[in-house]
Amino acid sequence: SVVVLPLFLLPARRVGDVLRRIRREAMEYNADMSSIITETLGINGVLLVKTFGRQRQEMARFRETSQKVRDTGVRRALVGRWFFLGLGIASAIGTALIYWVGGYQVLREAMTVGTIVAFASYLTRLYGPISSLSNVQVEFVQSMVSFERVFEYLHLPVEIEDRPGAIELESVDGHVRFEDVSFSYLDEEELPSQPTSGPDDNGDEPEDGVSTITTTRPALRDLSFEIRPGQLAALVGPSGAGKTTVTYLLPRLYDPTEGCITLDGHDLRDVTQESLAQQIGMVTQETYLFHDTVRANLLYARPEATQAELDAACQAANIHDFIAGLPNGYDTVVGERGYRLSGGEKQRLAIARVILKDPRLLILDEATSHLDSQSEALIQAALEPLLEGRTSLVIAHRLSTILAADLILVLDEGRLVEQGTHAELLAQGSLYAHLYETQFGQKAKSPTLEPSC
Repeated sequence: SVVVLPLFLLPARRVGDVLRRIRREAMEYNADMSSIITETLGINGVLLVKTFGRQRQEMARFRETSQKVRDTGVRRALVGRWFFLGLGIASAIGTALIYWVGGYQVLREAMTVGTIVAFASYLTRLYGPISSLSNVQVEFVQSMVSFERVFEYLHLPVEIEDRPGAIELESVDGHVRFEDVSFSYLDEEELPSQPTSGPDDNGDEPEDGVSTITTTRPALRDLSFEIRPGQLAALVGPSGAGKTTVTYLLPRLYDPTEGCITLDGHDLRDVTQESLAQQIGMVTQETYLFHDTVRANLLYARPEATQAELDAACQAANIHDFIAGLPNGYDTVVGERGYRLSGGEKQRLAIARVILKDPRLLILDEATSHLDSQSEALIQAALEPLLEGRTSLVIAHRLSTILAADLILVLDEGRLVEQGTHAELLAQGSLYAHLYETQFGQKAKSPTLEPSC
């Protein structure tokens, strides 16, 4: 009976490792299936699938992934059942050995029947806890897969942290300075590698090897400029020039690789992130709205705001009348990512949200792109009270929206190649003049052209 005990304990670890790999595969396939459902059944995904006639292909993709989920589930169940079947067989073998050897001893009158029955009873009581222990070991190894995924998130490095002794920004004038700022994005790529030839030190079988290499992708190079309090600065340049990266560095979503960014003389790395965020408002290219009411989306900027303040912000953003005409007014649910609203309505709602926050610095990332002329006119009118008296940084592919800027910064391949006013840059006849000519289809030779905004 003692010889049979290893049949309970030794396979448990091996079976646990197999089930762990199967469970990891199952979790990955489940994540893939959830991703497909989210992408294709979301409002934007449904429109894309239907307009391109990809229903059959997406159904086939979902069917293939769901079959993988099913197959891994079946494999996991079979391995588990075979293991417990093996435990039952081992238990039966142990009991049979007792009766066989014991019966032989009884025939030789070396042992009584009562002794055999008592021994078999004790052995049954021993096999029960051992079987349970093996089961716990297998379940524990499987559960570690879930813990591993949790630990992966817990062990992710925090890229932006407050320094010890970081100061709180109470109020700022809005004096922004970039000093020799360079920045590179880190790209990680997984490459297959050869697994080890045998088990590791713990006896585990090798898994498919994957090595991760990290590369840098320069986005900004030696960028230096200054925006004085209350100025409207416009970032101009071709796609991929680094304009959006500049807007990410100012609210400290990233830290520069080299150089420093200061606000009223304070290095952004020396101030707390929370106090910095309170001073900055941002309207991004694609407005994000929660699947909630208009009121909840507005109060996200300032939860303690009153109804009168909501009305004032929405009136300034030219969106109040539209909200008043909704079925439930401010309590109308806008839908997932605001799909019930048009692009212009979402952006005016985002502008109202920033007006409600009342920041000292304002960032507009292509806030008037891809809109009809009427919506753009409404947004331009909404921006006037927002820009007034604030230090503002504007990005737009439509140069007509930035002609009134106090300072125009022209970027190309991550470098600042020109800066000045609209008239000064037109007179230079360089990249800005070329962009202006391309935008309006005319020769940019009149430096006294009146701005259109």
